[in-house]
This record gives sequence, C-alpha cells and structure tokens, in this order.
Amino acid sequence: MTEQLKPMPTDWQRALAVVAHPDDLEYGCAAAIADWTDGGREVAYVLATRGEAGIDTLDPATCAPLREAEQRASAAVVGVSTVEFLDHRDGVIEYGLGLRRDIAAAIRRHRPELVITLNHRDTWGGVAWNTPDHRAVGRATLDAAADAGNRWIFPELTEQGLEPWNGVRWVAIAGSSSPTHAADATPGLERSVKSLLEHRAYIEVLTDEDPETYCRTFLTENAQRAAERFGGRPAVPFEVFAR
Repeated sequence: MTEQLKPMPTDWQRALAVVAHPDDLEYGCAAAIADWTDGGREVAYVLATRGEAGIDTLDPATCAPLREAEQRASAAVVGVSTVEFLDHRDGVIEYGLGLRRDIAAAIRRHRPELVITLNHRDTWGGVAWNTPDHRAVGRATLDAAADAGNRWIFPELTEQGLEPWNGVRWVAIAGSSSPTHAADATPGLERSVKSLLEHRAYIEVLTDEDPETYCRTFLTENAQRAAERFGGRPAVPFEVFAR
C-alpha cells in the first residue's frame, strides 16, 4: 500500500518562502499559499535573484525589472504582499557563507515558524538534472534556518539590529521527490493558475502552447498526481523537516 502523506502543520501564523527565481513558487506551491493566506496566515517571499538570465531574447537589464513586476503581481494573486529580492546573480548563485547570511538575515527579519523552499537535491526525481541555483538556495535555506537562531553565527546581523530568531519549527521543501506531507490544493488551485499566468513573458518563451492551457494542465496534473497519497484529494506535496 502506498504510504499516505500527512497533512501540513497548521499551528503556525507566519511563513517565509525562499527560492531562487521568479516563478519557482508558482510552479511549486502557490495553491497551498493561497489557502494559507485565506485562513489569515502571513506569508512573505524572498527571492535570491530577479530572474534576469531567464529569457534569452531579453538582456538582463531589461529582463530583471520585467520579471520582478511579474513576481509581485503573481504574489498578490495568492494574498502575498511582501516580496523581497536579494540580488544574487541569476544562473550563478553560489552556495556559501554570503548566501547563508542573506537568508539568515531574512529569517531574522520576518521571524517565521514555517520556512518554505524548493528542491535542493541534484535531480528532479532522478529524471532531470536540477539547476545549480535551486540546489544552492534550497541547501542554504535549510542551513540558514538554524543559523538564524545562533547569535554567534553571523554576529554582524545582531549588530545591524537583527536579533536571533530560533522560532523556525519546520522547513518544507516543495518539488521534492521524497514528500512526507501535503496541503489540499483544491481551495487555491484556480488562483495558483492565475498566479502562474502572471509570469506571461517567461511562459511565452518557454512553451508554444496557449499559456492558460499550459499553466492549468501543469498545475492540475501535478496536484492530481499527489492525490493518490492524500486521500484522493488534489494536493501540493512537501518534504518537511522539523526543527
């Protein structure tokens, strides 16, 4: 019998989502975020880059503000008003102390109980190679969740007025091939489609399909694929690490 996914924790008020690029959350977990914000929870986004290397036909200086605007519009669709960018270079993010420090600082600023990030492993289910940016940001986020609570790691953050925050209780990985939990996708699924559609400039160079058909098919099929392990309900799966 297929092992069932546990429901996501609900006893939290603030979440922080940390990913590499505009659209990472929309492909992964916007349906869950829409439902959470509907329930009165606070969710903020932090993006390591502005996605400036994502469209071959646009130079980075032109692409960055376009993709930033699309990300802010996309976040608003699912009830997220706080969107921050760390300004690491798209495509060449390096895992290391600088990235950990930036993410730890964001965690100290927002003081979340739940931190969300994207698949940090080498592959997507052993089928497709994951990008260096996703791997670096995902791994650094897992590490920064602990860094944020230790005043002796990055003491300069305390000097800047960012007091340690040891309140992260879970880190949830979207897009993992080893999910342990899931959130019901049904309440937020339509808004997740609209949220992904806000990345129209990116989607139009990604596929020849009609953008709405592409977004709806991708998100619906992914949610339905997880239903088998979540009582038949369309779901957004996460691999959850408790702290």
